[in-house]
Amino acid sequence: MTQFRFSSAAALIALAPFAVQAQIEGAQISSDALVSEPTVVECTLTDGSAASCLEITVKYQPDDLEIGPFCPATLEDEGGIWDWDGDEAGLYRVDGEFLKMLDEMGYHFYDEDGTVHVFDIRVEGPTEANECISGSVDEAVEMTMLIPTTPQMADAPVSLGTVAKIGMSLSGVPIFADAPSVLDTGHMPALDVCAGHVDPGGWYHYHGTASDLDTVYEHNNVEGSCANAVQDAKAQFGYAFDGFAIMGSLEHDGSVPRDLDECGGHMDGDTYHYHSTGEFPNLPTCLVGLQAEDNFNTTAAAGIGAAGGPGGGQGGGRPDFEAIASDLGIDAQLLMQTMQDAGGPNADLAAVAANLGVDEADLRAALPQRP
Repeated sequence: MTQFRFSSAAALIALAPFAVQAQIEGAQISSDALVSEPTVVECTLTDGSAASCLEITVKYQPDDLEIGPFCPATLEDEGGIWDWDGDEAGLYRVDGEFLKMLDEMGYHFYDEDGTVHVFDIRVEGPTEANECISGSVDEAVEMTMLIPTTPQMADAPVSLGTVAKIGMSLSGVPIFADAPSVLDTGHMPALDVCAGHVDPGGWYHYHGTASDLDTVYEHNNVEGSCANAVQDAKAQFGYAFDGFAIMGSLEHDGSVPRDLDECGGHMDGDTYHYHSTGEFPNLPTCLVGLQAEDNFNTTAAAGIGAAGGPGGGQGGGRPDFEAIASDLGIDAQLLMQTMQDAGGPNADLAAVAANLGVDEADLRAALPQRP
């Protein structure tokens, strides 16, 4: 396979100086992503305490950031990457060789003529049992995030499940935890070689530390390179939603980090920060600090952060997927992804119920009433 690179130098992530910042500042966020200048606002942390947060509103993707490809059109083409968690688990390029391997396992992502099943999750749902998920952007979408200006340790770390909110890169791109597994949904939300893809709401986000992916590719013997982020294992990638910095896999002096905790972070003097790793996804597995309540909202009509969508803002009718899934006796992430696949807030609930193997009446009763 040939090594994949983007060509746009204008889209490179501006990396922070070697000094680890104890507080996030608006000037650190790339102006290419900003809708307006970040401002300090009053916020409430998850323990109920009052605090100051940096409020940052960004575009659907930074100017001139080249994204994709995600899914290959045919078995002869090469797409992005996928962290396969079934038999023969590992990080793969999404290409003919990988899809043929999945086909032998019973996951049929292509037709007899080699055409790959692909659907655009923003505007349509799947028509086959196994499809590669792509996504088109909505240039009108904006996201607003709140990050504490002075990080505070929580009483206990908060675990990060599938598509959990992690933070924001210095380029202004949101960062999320693992994408949903093919084993749960049957579909593959493929990532590009910078570990990003488009949310059902039409905006781009990362599922990996984009500025240190070359380390991951070398560690996993995968051919690929992310060129929309400067590759520097010693540099800062972004901030977690608790306000602590996310660094590359090395210390600023090039040494290997020592004494990392369960979340992948440690103290550097009197300042805490996270480190990426050579594994994928190379992100924190939990967050140690207090986060702001209602810290991620978007103007998108569906998807994460949308009113009425999974992980959404405080708008009326926002589903509590954990509680709904518990009532129905199913997995919360599977419920969320199935709803997204079927159209988000406007999902065909009969089709969702059939896909999940639950009673449609029970599903309708468990979900918030539609206006």
